[in-house]
Amino acid sequence: MFAALAAGDLAAAQAVSPVPLSEFLAGPENRGVWERRRDQVEQDPAEAEWVTGVIWDERRQLAVGRAGFHSRPDAAGLVEIGYAVDPAYRRQGYARAAFEALLARSAADPEVRTVRVTISPDNVASLGLVAQYGFTEVGEQWDDEDGLEIIYEKSA
Repeated sequence: MFAALAAGDLAAAQAVSPVPLSEFLAGPENRGVWERRRDQVEQDPAEAEWVTGVIWDERRQLAVGRAGFHSRPDAAGLVEIGYAVDPAYRRQGYARAAFEALLARSAADPEVRTVRVTISPDNVASLGLVAQYGFTEVGEQWDDEDGLEIIYEKSA
């Protein structure tokens, strides 16, 4: 599925997905993420259980975004959360639900010691979300795709 989404081929991705996907997931704003995940999983199939997947609303039977970790825990036990909700479904609790599920998974895994989130300083919604979960600002970085990001971490 990663390869099809990286290519923007919604029909091919639908053919192998366990749930119906959306145009948003196959859109240009998500292709870079799917390309990275495709390459990761090709190099190490064990990454598949950690990396980005679909945010699925079971009640509405609807794909509303993507969320997951950037990779499995590194040698220091660090995982980084990433998520994006389709603009049509923002401000409805989907990012929070995905975020909480990923935090719960982090807390339940003995390999994970630190959870990281990087956020653009102008992403008010995400900044507000992480502030509610005890994350501490630890620095900043430049991302070639997203520009300036503030780095937040907390103990798993």
